[in-house]
Amino acid sequence: MKIGIPCEIKNLEYRLAMAPAGAHELISPGHEVFVESGTCRESSCDEADYLRAGATIMYSADNVWGTAELLPEVKKPIAQDGHADFCPVPKEARA
Repeated sequence: MKIGIPCEIKNLEYRLAMAPAGAHELISPGHEVFVESGTCRESSCDEADYLRAGATIMYSADNVWGTAELLPEVKKPIAQDGHADFCPVPKEARA
C-alpha cells in the first residue's frame, strides 16, 4: 500500500500523522511511505529520520495526495489544502 503523509496546515498544529518510527514499521513489511517536505518543520524530527526509515520525500502536497492510497492526517482536510473533497473510501469502491 502507498501511504502519504502530507504537512498539517491547520494553524498551531504541530503533531505528525506518523512519526519516522511508524513509517519504518509500515515500510518493513513492504508498504511505501511518501512524506511531504516540510512535515517536520515544527516537530522534533527531521526529513533525514524519514529517509533513514525508508520513506520517500515529496516536494508538494499534490504529489503526496496523488500518489497515496491512504492519507492519515491529524486533522481532517480543510479547504485551504486544496483537498477538502477527499473521500476516505478507496477509489475502487466509489463506483
